[in-house]
Amino acid sequence: MTRLVDVTTRSFDSSALPTVTMIGGGQLARMTHQAAIALGQRLRVLAERPEDPAAQVSPEVVLGSHTDLAALRKAAVGSHALTFDHEHVPTEHLEVLVAEGVNVLPPPSALVYAQDKLAMRTKLSELGLPVPAFTPVTEVADAVRFGDEHGWPFVLKAVRGGYDGRGVWMPADAAEAERIVADQLAHGVGLLAEAKVDLKRELSAMVARSPFGQAATWPVVETVQRNGQCAVVIAPAPDLPDDLAASAETLALNLAAELGVVGAMAVELFETHDGELLVNELAMRPHNSGHWGMDGARTGQFEQHLRAVLDYPLGDTSPLAPVTVMANILGAPQAPAMSMDERLHHLFARMPEAKVHLYGKGERPDRKIGHVNVLGDDVAAVREKAERAAHWMSHAVWTDGWDPHE
Repeated sequence: MTRLVDVTTRSFDSSALPTVTMIGGGQLARMTHQAAIALGQRLRVLAERPEDPAAQVSPEVVLGSHTDLAALRKAAVGSHALTFDHEHVPTEHLEVLVAEGVNVLPPPSALVYAQDKLAMRTKLSELGLPVPAFTPVTEVADAVRFGDEHGWPFVLKAVRGGYDGRGVWMPADAAEAERIVADQLAHGVGLLAEAKVDLKRELSAMVARSPFGQAATWPVVETVQRNGQCAVVIAPAPDLPDDLAASAETLALNLAAELGVVGAMAVELFETHDGELLVNELAMRPHNSGHWGMDGARTGQFEQHLRAVLDYPLGDTSPLAPVTVMANILGAPQAPAMSMDERLHHLFARMPEAKVHLYGKGERPDRKIGHVNVLGDDVAAVREKAERAAHWMSHAVWTDGWDPHE
């Protein structure tokens, strides 16, 4: 595998197709690399370790930290756009890169609203968009007061850095809130409090937007969370009224334009029992809720993200089947004795229609190590197949008790 020590001459060849730099070497960068291959592009990645998912496959890898400005500069040299596998790059570093002429997309002026949950909540409120009640927490009394006003438990969040249930707490009473807040503030963690929403389900509206201002949406999907992280995505969201789906897509499109987003953006939403939508989180990059489109949409999120950051015309996002269900392959409490390769053999023998995407990651409990997409006509049947396949890949156990040796 080629390691990028000095920038390649290809990066400066005007006849070559573009090179895009992605900060972060995780599975999102790995799957973006797959899309880049089809478009004739290079995806250069800034990865922390050679064994990171994207570093295993990309021909151009810069090894370094996303918090190191020198590493960011090295990764950016000669690339046509610099974009992200995650939101954790310090905003001040990105502003330096922009000042030095790097084409950072989405720009830091937009990305900050995916990095900083308090800034996001404040901005969305200013725009008149529906969000849960919230307040910054700078001392223990702020949290206790919020719980007394809005009810216990409430949701306490780290302003920056939390994901997949990390950096989120639900204190049940004042004593628990005092303990958590005091500990987190002592460690320099910024906090905010949000009212706990009595929700019917969680949805995600994904869009992509180009610098030209062209934008495209995918169908609104339902996301099923377990232990604080996404487990299943159903596309499109079943039994979602047309007017509510249109409202969610319009909200996401308007928000992308208002914030100046370039690339893919997921707007995670709460649907309440009375049919209202509240904005939960923003992600300005490819997102777990869009993985279904790799096999279930005419243009998936990874290709679309590359099209957007390079200002190409965007692709058709039409679904290819009435239903697509994505199920995450999450590490089992104990890794099975059966190898992943043997599990894959058995899955393909039993379910040849399943589309499997593995990330090249070691197995550990609840770690996202891959996902399965299944297409079909009936929501219940397709979901059962996808979840059965993902569970098999995680645990080497069929949930319906099937034994291939009988």
